[in-house]
Amino acid sequence: VGVQDFVLLDSHTSENAFLSNLRKRYQENLIYTYIGTLLVSVNPYKELDIYTVTQMQLYRGVNFFELPPHLYAIADNAYRVMCNEYNNHFILISGESGAGKTEASKKILQYYAVTCPTTEQLQIVRDRLLLSNPVLEAFGNAKTLRNDNSSRFGKYMDIQFDFKGAPVGGHILSYLIEKSRVVHQNHGERNFHIFYQLLEGGDKDLLCWLGLERNPQKYAYLIQGRCAKVFSINDKNDWKIVRKAFSIIDFTEKDLEHLFGIVASVLHLGNIQFEEDSNGHAIIRDGTQIKWISKLLGVHLSILQEALTHRKIEARSEEVLSPLNVDLAFYARDAVAKAIYGRTFTWLVNKINSSLANKDSTRKTVIGLLDIYGFEVLDTNSFEQFCINYCNEKLQQLLIEMTLKAEQEEYELEGIEWEPIPYFNNKIICDLVEQKHKGIISILDEECLRPGEATDLSFLEKLEEKVGDHAHFVTYAFTLCILSQTISYPEKSIREGTISCFVLKKIKHLIRCLTSPWAMLVESKAEDIVKKSLMSKAVRSTQILKSIFISVATQFKNSLTSLIEILMSKEPSYVRCIKPNENKEPGKFDDSLIRHQVKYLGLMEHLRVRRAGFAYRRKYELFLQRYKSLCPATWPHWHGSAAEGVERLIKHIGYKPEEYKLGRTKIFIRFPKTLFATED
Repeated sequence: VGVQDFVLLDSHTSENAFLSNLRKRYQENLIYTYIGTLLVSVNPYKELDIYTVTQMQLYRGVNFFELPPHLYAIADNAYRVMCNEYNNHFILISGESGAGKTEASKKILQYYAVTCPTTEQLQIVRDRLLLSNPVLEAFGNAKTLRNDNSSRFGKYMDIQFDFKGAPVGGHILSYLIEKSRVVHQNHGERNFHIFYQLLEGGDKDLLCWLGLERNPQKYAYLIQGRCAKVFSINDKNDWKIVRKAFSIIDFTEKDLEHLFGIVASVLHLGNIQFEEDSNGHAIIRDGTQIKWISKLLGVHLSILQEALTHRKIEARSEEVLSPLNVDLAFYARDAVAKAIYGRTFTWLVNKINSSLANKDSTRKTVIGLLDIYGFEVLDTNSFEQFCINYCNEKLQQLLIEMTLKAEQEEYELEGIEWEPIPYFNNKIICDLVEQKHKGIISILDEECLRPGEATDLSFLEKLEEKVGDHAHFVTYAFTLCILSQTISYPEKSIREGTISCFVLKKIKHLIRCLTSPWAMLVESKAEDIVKKSLMSKAVRSTQILKSIFISVATQFKNSLTSLIEILMSKEPSYVRCIKPNENKEPGKFDDSLIRHQVKYLGLMEHLRVRRAGFAYRRKYELFLQRYKSLCPATWPHWHGSAAEGVERLIKHIGYKPEEYKLGRTKIFIRFPKTLFATED
């Protein structure tokens, strides 16, 4: 149905032709299509019988283009090349929320678990690799409007293989956990799964020890989205899976006691209410929640109360306690809850890594799986979404650069003249965000550190001054209120909406709140689980404060730079996941939604690069084997070299000189119609 490889489309520059081919295949449950070696995957929103062990064995060890497009072909090709050439690979899986990225990542892991060599000892490693997923999903995934199991963090997992090709270990890096979800969810969304799983599935004694009730409606942090119970999610069953996973990943009962104690403490924190005393200062009248936190974290009650309602400030070279008003006390409470959860997630990833670590010092090869959040343009784009979109621009830059590099290297290797390829280079977008002293992130850092009050408006004015005339930057008109209206904007532009998410939420509140001794106190008392201070005592030093708040904006940029360096050292494979409709409805193909994703996933750019020059290339041996029956001289057996056989074959068929080129080991065919005529 249609063409299995977009490279073979006659109208390869037509977006309509691209969508038409995708639609035809999707309507026949053919959810996979190639662009060269890149796999486009459309979420079917239903179970398909294409992931069986029989299917896995079918794709095992088979030439990449011999069978129809499949995720297993991508996985197997990366594995075979790694084993044969003893080099490292990565598979980049990207797409919008609900497009099927996490499922694709799990399917690849399952493929390696079934098809790679194994021993009883290696089975433990495989089980841990597979079962790390439900644990990370419990703490890092949540129900959103677009997806009932949306990853709210980016994940890069290295699977380590020994010289026999057996998986022997792994390592996980996590990126930008959405901590704001801990304290606030939009209507129709939930907090992280683990909170609901604990309440629904935890046994009576555990909940009693934690001071929790089964009903999620009792907890302020769980009900803001007004959908604590979701028909499609079985929290009780998921709890059982997570508990089993913990035991196999090597968590001790002591570890779990600390972990669930902190999860419960976050829920208790959310239920703390502040009232105003006669001086306008925040006080806690009902100490029930504080008592539970004191018990679970081992912190003295009076210290907790003081820490939540006061902050330390410097006065005449001395530290004094300054009371917080009610608003600031609520900000402090929420900031602490987010910080605790973020650090706990980091600890969880480190703990999983220690169980996956391979102590053997012999050389390993790796296949990395990068399951990264997708580019999205919302009516109101938060700071997190800005970082996510920036991340996708960087990865798109990497994709085009590595594809171009691979194409150029193949041409040179084969002795074919390289023709420069016109394409949109999004380096100009990346520079707009990340350029030192001139980019948006640097401007944000400067604005948050300048003397005086940093506001949303002052940040917007600074952007207008520094990058206002940039071809790919658009701002709303200045107003003193928070801006939320939408405007039409160019396809590749940085768009400013609710700036409050940038300065106020991410920086100003941190300055006000995390300097509270409470942030340091909870961490030092619970260091078994969280390991490092939420906010070091040195936070009082202006210099250290400065470096910390620069890192609020630049930390993601730095970790992304490190990720790009990791990926640049490996051979790439790509899976681009597409969401066919907003309602998770099987068989429905929403043209405008998919057209939007095709643009922002850079699929037309990738196709343009792959199609420039020659649409099709194959090893002489494979081409001759496929088409030798078309020429009397090559059928049934050709007794010379494969290159000579192909040359004889195409002359007999009648290829014109402008339709092909002969390389050192491959034939290059310029037009799809030439290949299709040969097939016919």
